[in-house]
Amino acid sequence: MSELPSLHVRVWRGTPEAGDYAAYEVPRYESQTVLDVVSWIQQHLDGALAYRYACRVGMCGSCAMTVNGVPRWTCRTHVGKVAEDGNLEIGPLANFPVIRDLAVDMDPFFEKWVKAGGVFHAGATRDDPVAEIDPAAETRQIADAGIECINCAVCYAACDTVAGNPDYLGPAALNRAWTLLNDAKDTGRAAILEAVTGDGGCHSCHTMGSCAAHCPNGLNPLESIAGLKRAAARSFFGKGS
Repeated sequence: MSELPSLHVRVWRGTPEAGDYAAYEVPRYESQTVLDVVSWIQQHLDGALAYRYACRVGMCGSCAMTVNGVPRWTCRTHVGKVAEDGNLEIGPLANFPVIRDLAVDMDPFFEKWVKAGGVFHAGATRDDPVAEIDPAAETRQIADAGIECINCAVCYAACDTVAGNPDYLGPAALNRAWTLLNDAKDTGRAAILEAVTGDGGCHSCHTMGSCAAHCPNGLNPLESIAGLKRAAARSFFGKGS
């Protein structure tokens, strides 16, 4: 049995039409994560609570929620680091339509990912030799710097520009576009630049830096977006990359 004081937890419950925070008392344990708290509520107090998770080890990103006002991976967030005087407030990710409770509709996020040119543009077939890429090449280093994005959407939820501009493609989509722009095997450079310089593209970024501050993988979409802006300017003035 836990000998620690109970947690006072408020969890968002509801649908797009109506909702509010519901209060729960949850036993506290050593090394307890926020996802443990949500799972305990669903298993012991309210079986109808809707939320997402899969791997529980920070590999899939599906358990991202808003914890005390900050978007986080709940599986990697220990209660001891975020509970304020034993209080937790857990809600769905911001900047997304809510399906129910803590589960949000990710479709707009992935639609923007594709709109930003985030799909690999192949120039070879399976019958062609495998392309040899120098791992020390500058473009390879740039591409590798942002490739660990797992589309958890924490950066999207944290982004003030997304909150104010629903057409903005968002940091994850633009980071992916920058990665492909620097992939020597991708043949869609012109298409990518056209996609990221239109309405809601890289020039809509206000450089607030929330994406970099909250990325659980330590990526810096802000640098990627700055790179897209430079590449777009060079392309416009006919200086290539």
